[in-house]
Amino acid sequence: MKLVSYKTEDREHLGVFVNGHIYNLNSCDKLIPDNMNEFLKGGEVLMERAKRIDDQIKEGSLEAKEEIFYEILAPVPHPTSCRDGYAFRQHVAAARRNRKVDMIPQFDEYPIFYFTNHNAIQGTGEIECMPDHFDKLDFELELAIVIGKKGRNIKAAEADEYIAGYMVMNDMSARTLQMEEMLLNLGPAKGKDFSTVIGPWLVTPDELLQYKVAPKEGHVGNAYDLKMTCRVNGIEVSKGNAADMDWTFAEIIERCAYGVDILPGDVIGSGTVGTGCFLELNGTGLLNDPNYKVQWLQPGDVVEMEITGLGALTNTITKAGTDFSILALKKK
Repeated sequence: MKLVSYKTEDREHLGVFVNGHIYNLNSCDKLIPDNMNEFLKGGEVLMERAKRIDDQIKEGSLEAKEEIFYEILAPVPHPTSCRDGYAFRQHVAAARRNRKVDMIPQFDEYPIFYFTNHNAIQGTGEIECMPDHFDKLDFELELAIVIGKKGRNIKAAEADEYIAGYMVMNDMSARTLQMEEMLLNLGPAKGKDFSTVIGPWLVTPDELLQYKVAPKEGHVGNAYDLKMTCRVNGIEVSKGNAADMDWTFAEIIERCAYGVDILPGDVIGSGTVGTGCFLELNGTGLLNDPNYKVQWLQPGDVVEMEITGLGALTNTITKAGTDFSILALKKK
């Protein structure tokens, strides 16, 4: 089942995406809330009701309301929180190699994550960036999960049961801001907090069973053979596979939930797949060729991310109509 959040006029709704069409769930079953957050709080009971409607629409046994005029939103427009992981060893190793530092051994000891701005979640459409963001503006090709039920101190062996679904994720990054603030060893902030993109819909785990593979040796949890690609202005710049995650989402959830509640509506990203951002691609290019032409996102660029089974997420980069700069405010 593909769950979608969308807007008609000034009101948000919840629907299912079937064969290129959106059908409103609440109009089919009044016990299903007409927004994603309340739906997720209903847990497995509401999920099963929605799946029955989805099946009936696919079978043609239910005449559901098809939406005609709508705006697609992020599948979870108002997450309760947003964390991003660091699950792909290939990306971490390449980034450190490009900086001429050794691979950090702690990567193989435990999964890590950081909190980003859950109020800056976006879906398909325009991403408006400030002038400072365009100083090395970057995409990050990831996949993400949404938590479907409350839990605490969850073991990795049971953690996949807490996943409501999967999405494509673009963790937008302003690299100059990020690099400056990371010098203070407090973690990313202004380099990341302006936009995290998820979508185009929330795909329930049952749709991915055909792609299921074994996790990496010594790891626990579900893994999936899903091709991941990113195109900028129609040109493929990145490709990878979700099966290359070294840390599984189950293991990341185990760490997230240690001593704290995870909640329905929490979004957790995988971290960047190998080759999944310009920072890595530029670094590798310059390492091999000092004359390599680096690339960063520019106003008007169209970024298309696609993951097998999860759909394609498309965004256009735009520039805010201001010259306000926080980089210019630095004390000398």
